[in-house]
Amino acid sequence: MGALVAGGPSPSDTAMRATARARGSDRVTAVAIGRVLLARPLPAQLTQIRCERTGQHQICGLVLSGVKFKHPLNRRGFIAEVRALIGGAFATAPIEEVDLWTTVPLGTGKGIVVSGDLAVATAATVFAVTVPRSRLGQLDRQLASGADLFWDASFAHSLSEGTSP
Repeated sequence: MGALVAGGPSPSDTAMRATARARGSDRVTAVAIGRVLLARPLPAQLTQIRCERTGQHQICGLVLSGVKFKHPLNRRGFIAEVRALIGGAFATAPIEEVDLWTTVPLGTGKGIVVSGDLAVATAATVFAVTVPRSRLGQLDRQLASGADLFWDASFAHSLSEGTSP
């Protein structure tokens, strides 16, 4: 996962993109994970790597864009990408859990409040999975069975058609 792929981004470009996407109370770990995950071309855009540390507990959240695919992704390809991202995050840092979710933008019109107490949502979650390190060995079975996953029906359908929403 950490090897540089021929034709992939340069190490300096990868470092810059990883830093730009890093969030949370443990940005050092987020950047380290980002440098590994972004070292190869990704079919789905990884928009955020958030690592949080509370005492000895550390988790990582990965956010994918559900609309900015660099090439058509079917369901099998999407699941393979999810598996690779989660595996890469665990291989890079001693985190306890990886939460991965995919979002799509929601249309908002002129004059719509998008922040504050009266804000309307600007994005919807269309896929989500949580994987504790202790269950990493069962990830393939979890992804294949759909157990403990969230799939938006229209997003799942668009993947089965090989198109992006």
